[in-house]
Amino acid sequence: MNVLIQTFEAERRRLFGVAYRMLGSATEADDVLQDAWLRASRYGAKVGDPRALLRTIVVRLCVDAATSARARRERYVGPWLPEPILDADLDDGAELDGPTAARIGRAESVSMALLVVLESLSPLERAVFLLREVFDYEFDEIAACLERSEAACRQLFHRARGHVAERRARFEPFPSDADRLLSTFLGAVASGEVKEVEALLAEGCVVTSDGGGRARAALKAVFGAERAARLLTGLAKKAASPYAVELTRLNGAPAVVLRGAGRVHSVLLFALEHGQIARLYFVLNPDKLARLERSLAG
Repeated sequence: MNVLIQTFEAERRRLFGVAYRMLGSATEADDVLQDAWLRASRYGAKVGDPRALLRTIVVRLCVDAATSARARRERYVGPWLPEPILDADLDDGAELDGPTAARIGRAESVSMALLVVLESLSPLERAVFLLREVFDYEFDEIAACLERSEAACRQLFHRARGHVAERRARFEPFPSDADRLLSTFLGAVASGEVKEVEALLAEGCVVTSDGGGRARAALKAVFGAERAARLLTGLAKKAASPYAVELTRLNGAPAVVLRGAGRVHSVLLFALEHGQIARLYFVLNPDKLARLERSLAG
């Protein structure tokens, strides 16, 4: 068997982890890996460093895909959120890459909050930032991967890191009793008691909904605890029938899957601040839920 194909199979999870973080889409990451596999199959037996070559193929494909995606997202209906993914599908050992501890931990590197911030970077900035900050690659490796000089990569990295630092909120990790917190929140929403919901939300809470024109969703983010509480209780009252609720882990944190009519209707992801919910990401676009539904069924 082609040595590159053998290495590809051994490194598939790690390569997927790179692609997902680059694109914010598990579906697009799958497409990139399929393309990378086809390209790898064309190489002969003489490959000096198969891991480095595969990394280069995947990263360059991701830069091209991200460039195309930016143009498409300009026409996206409403806010765009990354595609949610099960923690089990991202068990790629990112924190083990490199000789030193990752500067951004694995959980945060796939969090909705950080992925949303990364969307504001150019594809090259995002590639350099992730390869250095999350996967701990040296600048000479990054330069070879992107066919840029080390100096240019350092400049891209410092610009990206400054941009992320300005917008990156350092949310708290979920406590050990996270399920109880989320159950309390869901119960308050279902009760329709706005004040009960509001008490669980940080004063500056933001709710972002992604329907993509394929599902009914708010076309703008909702700011403030009171407005967010009214939105959430209002949505619960308008629901034609109660949704089945499933607690799971998505993007490195506890999350909620809502099922209705035999399918995944939506997912809720959260970020905490001082023990309260500071960000709520509501993904309803069925195109972003199809892969997740298959993973949950499997």
